[in-house]
Amino acid sequence: MPTFDGFPVAALDFYDDLEVDNTKSFWDAHKKIYDEQVKAPMVALTDALGQEFGDAKVFRPYRDVRFAKDKTPYKTHQGAFVGAAPATGWYVEVSAAGVRIGGGTYHAAGPELAQIREGMADDKSGKVLERILRDLGRGGFEITGEQLKTAPRGYDKDHPRIDLLRHKTLLGMKKYGFEPFVHTPELLDRIRNDWRKLRPLVNWMAEQLS
Repeated sequence: MPTFDGFPVAALDFYDDLEVDNTKSFWDAHKKIYDEQVKAPMVALTDALGQEFGDAKVFRPYRDVRFAKDKTPYKTHQGAFVGAAPATGWYVEVSAAGVRIGGGTYHAAGPELAQIREGMADDKSGKVLERILRDLGRGGFEITGEQLKTAPRGYDKDHPRIDLLRHKTLLGMKKYGFEPFVHTPELLDRIRNDWRKLRPLVNWMAEQLS
């Protein structure tokens, strides 16, 4: 198994250039850089993390442009995801903006969203989630996700956890950006430690969806 030595500067430079020239001709001329400087390190990273968190899906670099107004063919980032439940798990990404990581639920609708909101509304499990998010916030994570502007149907706008109940998705995210360690093996340890901190949130969401 190849060892992970960090994401080379060339990986970030590749996405800088791709944002300027998102064409097949650019891609074909630079595919070797993508394969060796972006994809190979991401696979090595997720293989190392997989020993603790499970197998990762390393996303394809191609955009689905069938119904998109933006017809540029390539994603301007490389992401990977380890699932723990439907649309729930851990995430890592490298792009021109550097490296960022996160965890939680990135999509929920219908019965799944109703189950999550039931857990948020419940006095016991809702307070557990509040503590989890408070700890993550203190640990430098940004608590984010898509939210309704008003109270969801069936819940009073004065509910003590209405801010949580307005969430349609819920994530803890952290940006590493261009910190020097992203180019070194230290990045693996940083991500592993932060994913461990995200485990209570991932587990809470997965329990609601079980």
